Amino acid sequence: MTPGGELPAPRPGWAYFLDIDGTLVDIADSPAGAHLDPAFGRLVEGLHRSAGGAVALISGRSIGDIDRLFPAIRFPVAGQHGVERRDAAGRISRHAFPSQELDWVRRRLADAAARHPGLLVEDKGLSLALHYRRAPRLAGYGHRLVRSLGARLGERYHVQTGKRVVELKPAGKDKGVAVLEFMQEEPFRGRTPLFVGDDVTDEYGFATVNRLHGHSVKVGPGRTVARWRLPDVRAVRAWLERAKGSEAEETP
Repeated sequence: MTPGGELPAPRPGWAYFLDIDGTLVDIADSPAGAHLDPAFGRLVEGLHRSAGGAVALISGRSIGDIDRLFPAIRFPVAGQHGVERRDAAGRISRHAFPSQELDWVRRRLADAAARHPGLLVEDKGLSLALHYRRAPRLAGYGHRLVRSLGARLGERYHVQTGKRVVELKPAGKDKGVAVLEFMQEEPFRGRTPLFVGDDVTDEYGFATVNRLHGHSVKVGPGRTVARWRLPDVRAVRAWLERAKGSEAEETP
């Protein structure tokens, strides 16, 4: 699909599902190098309050890492592409638990990173990511390695690609599933969902909100099933400022 036209004006009664890297923060060379503009963080916190709590962060990062970026509020979040999730009441559920199988993969990836400068292993606890942003020439090697390791683990694990990263995570969960789970709960139930993201992993979220007659927004270039597009993080911020104002107008 080729997104087109102007995004609809934000309206009260929406549920906001927001990716982080490439959407709320610019992509850095490593996950630890990403920093949220404090003013943008306060904007998202304000939207959360004015929307009655119906703002969730849906990311490939772990929940702990998301909380590091957003320390002021414990948002509803889906971490590791939905493998772990915290609802609006603060309850955390996990789709999988640490396994000895993943320990074996962890060692193999660490060995590869030691041999090939520029590769970075991100250990999320329940899933593993191999980043090659600092060494794009190693993209093919990284993908072949993770796919071969994933094949050894069988159908319980899924290989997930992204922007200069390839991950191995438990199968059965993705960002679209996370949206569906949130939409069955308060304060999201009955609202119109909006999903904003920039990467291949966000396509699951776009497809889900499309089926729910919501609004899907792709950030940046690239093929997508999203219905709308914003050019960059700055444009996301400007649009969310409008959304916060719209929700605030309806708050008694």
